[in-house]
Amino acid sequence: MFRLLLVLTVGACLGFAAARVGSGQEVTGTRRVPQFDNEHLKVWKTYIHPNQPLAMHRHDNGRAIVAIRGGTLHVVTEAGDEKAMTWESGSAYWLDADPPGELHGDVNRGPDPIEVIVLELQN
Repeated sequence: MFRLLLVLTVGACLGFAAARVGSGQEVTGTRRVPQFDNEHLKVWKTYIHPNQPLAMHRHDNGRAIVAIRGGTLHVVTEAGDEKAMTWESGSAYWLDADPPGELHGDVNRGPDPIEVIVLELQN
């Protein structure tokens, strides 16, 4: 429980700092930007632009998501199953590890980019 609280606290701080400090340049295109990585935690920022899906991938460990710019993300599995997740700007969410062997892609079907900080446990 302490680890989860620590992850969410760090994520909230990173999200607040990212929202306050922005570079002033608009990011174009869906992409992942590494932020931090060690044996305990991996952190990256993801920009998901409308109709520019992320490649199929998986998460072997649980993770916290901090929405910098929220929206509705559609998670589509290899089998074609789909789940919509709506994230509010400034809020944090917990996502469990993916089921074994299951890959998914993320699609933003909304009109505006979604920007999140992901904090994934490493063990």
